Amino acid sequence: MTESEYSSIRTGVIGLGNIGQYHAERLRDLGVQLGGGLDVSKTARDRFQTRYDVPVYEAGAPLYEDCDAVIITTPNTFHEPYVIEALEAGCHVLVEKPLAHSLESAERIAEAADSSDRVCMVGFNNRFLNTVQIVRNRIESGFFGDITHIEANYVRRRGVPGRGSWFTRRSVAGGGSLIDLGVHAIDLALYIFDFPQVTEVNGVTRSEFGSRDDYAFLEMWGDDGGSDEFDVDDSASAFIRCADSRTVSLEVAWATNRPANHDFIIRGTEAAARFDIMEGDLTLYSVKANGPNHFEDTTVQTTHNDTHADEQRAFFQAVIDGRGFEESVEQGVTVQRVIDAIYRSSESGGCVTSLE
Repeated sequence: MTESEYSSIRTGVIGLGNIGQYHAERLRDLGVQLGGGLDVSKTARDRFQTRYDVPVYEAGAPLYEDCDAVIITTPNTFHEPYVIEALEAGCHVLVEKPLAHSLESAERIAEAADSSDRVCMVGFNNRFLNTVQIVRNRIESGFFGDITHIEANYVRRRGVPGRGSWFTRRSVAGGGSLIDLGVHAIDLALYIFDFPQVTEVNGVTRSEFGSRDDYAFLEMWGDDGGSDEFDVDDSASAFIRCADSRTVSLEVAWATNRPANHDFIIRGTEAAARFDIMEGDLTLYSVKANGPNHFEDTTVQTTHNDTHADEQRAFFQAVIDGRGFEESVEQGVTVQRVIDAIYRSSESGGCVTSLE
């Protein structure tokens, strides 16, 4: 399919903040007809209408009538009502991660998606990284042998989103760094493992910096509302055990006194890999005994692709094909279960073995 064929899929955007406009730009680049926008904020609606010259709405019904598909980029707590409304109105849905603000809400979305004949896809854009696809190809070829452990890091030295924004309010986001950054890291690790059953989770979440009056930073996304506007975690550490003794060690942080780190390290019985989800670099590691014993470290170079654009292409291709990504929402629920288990483990001070 060529990108021009996506133009037949009239697409709306729900949630017209920064990420909504980010998606709108890529829709325009792909030649997709932008059918309109929806937001409860008049300021956001006016800005979107001026920028893209499309109808904007405060409620969903008119948008659904004019569109074949919608991309939902609202704060987490509003994912559920918009996803269900859109599916019931007959629209295909691409919803930004995380699937919801809570496990219960994610499960209700999954029920609605399962009973619908529309495509419903969760926006885990890092799956589409060129480096990740190279790793997946090497896995399928048997290069790594059996993958047994993944180190998943998504750590900022100082990077709390604007305190007072919805990101830093538990009632709206459902959590802090774990549900914002950790959702990417958990999904990517389980995606590389091909989503095995998760059997045990042990984790700790911390709030050590965002709630401090003297929180020191060089730059902050959004305005700083101060320490009173922060009631979520700013870092998390966890150990995740999966079926067949496969494991994931997780480190995520909006703020911590250590260097930033976006490395994923994949350990297999025959080889290993390290890649950076921000930079896109990839190194493969193996040890050989043909001739003198030796180590082989191979640097793999590729282009750093626009993952959101590739994510949209995959979504629209599924719409055209009438199938695809059937497992996406259920995988989103699995990720939500792990997040919920980490929060419960942190609260209880012990392992969580029941993730249902």
